[in-house]
Amino acid sequence: MPEVLKAPLVVEFPFTRSLGPVQSAFLTGLRERVVLGVRTADGRTLVPPVEYDPVTAEELSDLVEVAPTGTVTTWAWNHEPRRGQPLATPFAWVLVRLDGADTGLLHALDAPGPDAVRTGMRVRVRWAAERSGAITDIACFEPYDGPAAEPAGHDGRFEDAVTGIVAPARLDYVYSPGRAQAAYIAGLAERRTVGERCPSCHKVYVPPKGACPTCGVATSEQVEVGPRGTVTTYCIVNIKAKNLDIEVPYVYAHIALDGAGLALHGRIGGIPYDEVRMGLRVEPVWTEGGRHPDHYRPTGEPDADYETYKEML
Repeated sequence: MPEVLKAPLVVEFPFTRSLGPVQSAFLTGLRERVVLGVRTADGRTLVPPVEYDPVTAEELSDLVEVAPTGTVTTWAWNHEPRRGQPLATPFAWVLVRLDGADTGLLHALDAPGPDAVRTGMRVRVRWAAERSGAITDIACFEPYDGPAAEPAGHDGRFEDAVTGIVAPARLDYVYSPGRAQAAYIAGLAERRTVGERCPSCHKVYVPPKGACPTCGVATSEQVEVGPRGTVTTYCIVNIKAKNLDIEVPYVYAHIALDGAGLALHGRIGGIPYDEVRMGLRVEPVWTEGGRHPDHYRPTGEPDADYETYKEML
């Protein structure tokens, strides 16, 4: 039985967003060890605060300080913390209704085990040693058996307010390519590009998916395509990617390999970025030990006629 291919993959990017006045005050308050909520027209205090009443959609702006102590309303035990979570040891996710608030705030509770956690238990904020204006300024909650803290009545106005945040987004997963793409990968190891032909519409798909996306029927007939191809569309990249040692600007293009019914993507090199064009004929360039073409370069052939690749734009 052939070996099942699999590999760990990571999708990661920073998500940058600006803050409205209510969220700005809330996060700036955390930096200053102040927890703020927002009061609705009917007297409810929402923590964390929102810009609009979730019931009436009325705009909200009446900020009010609440206590850093509160009560657990519900919880779940986390046996195995993941990368980037608040605590490195097992902890409880808890919804805490802070004293003075009418809604729950989700965060971590540092507890020795699930037997030490219960609905109705009293907790308080444990502040992070270094704070920058983010929800992580609350390091976690911790059990507390003292009296409710008294808020100082802060009005939500701060100097040097936080106006935006950068939240890293990351997805770790294990990818298994399946039969069709495993054959494609094996072909690349031999510097060949192998697709599969649909038995109904006869298009050759590269990379193959194991089924025709148009006809919905299984594909199994392998067809070697290329190695040369035609640039169908392209873009000029002006932002340098993390961990990618390529100087900007450079061109990334869709390339219809000869014999293929679908364009794949690749970087164009060996030509100034502003000379790349639709119809440019290209060929792959491999590096020593490379598992796929490093880039594609011009072949020197005349440009392809538009009619030959217009269906693959």
